[in-house]
Amino acid sequence: MSMPSPFARSTAFDEPRLSGRSQTIEEMYSVPESFLEIEVRNPQTHGFGRKMFTDYEIVTKTNIPAFKLRHSVVRRRYSDFEAFRDILERESTRVNIPPLPGKVFTNRFSDEVIESRREGLERFLTVVAGHPLLQTGSKVLCAFLQDPAWDKQQWL
Repeated sequence: MSMPSPFARSTAFDEPRLSGRSQTIEEMYSVPESFLEIEVRNPQTHGFGRKMFTDYEIVTKTNIPAFKLRHSVVRRRYSDFEAFRDILERESTRVNIPPLPGKVFTNRFSDEVIESRREGLERFLTVVAGHPLLQTGSKVLCAFLQDPAWDKQQWL
């Protein structure tokens, strides 16, 4: 009994997997059924001396019904992200919440550090907001991303 060669050409991929119908242009380029886009941008540093801090603009675009607005822009500082993450961990015990980018103690207002943190915060929000349980069932997620008057005290 001869075994087929592991290098022989397979025909498994030659046939269409679903129906034999091609996608239409409308199907390829229409708005997906549900989408959530988050961008963290435009960091701004405020204050002087020991009272300095940087905040970041969060732009959210979505058509998910759990969100009140289709497009929103809010500003948050790192301490807001820390409080948000703590609240999420308490609220969502079945979901593993990823870590935030680490605290920086030297040169924390340099362009490189601010950009690195911005990228890390955007990654964090993308992962958190991409989780189906949080996307549809977390009131704090929607508020953090869309409410300009968000206050951690109302969630503690």
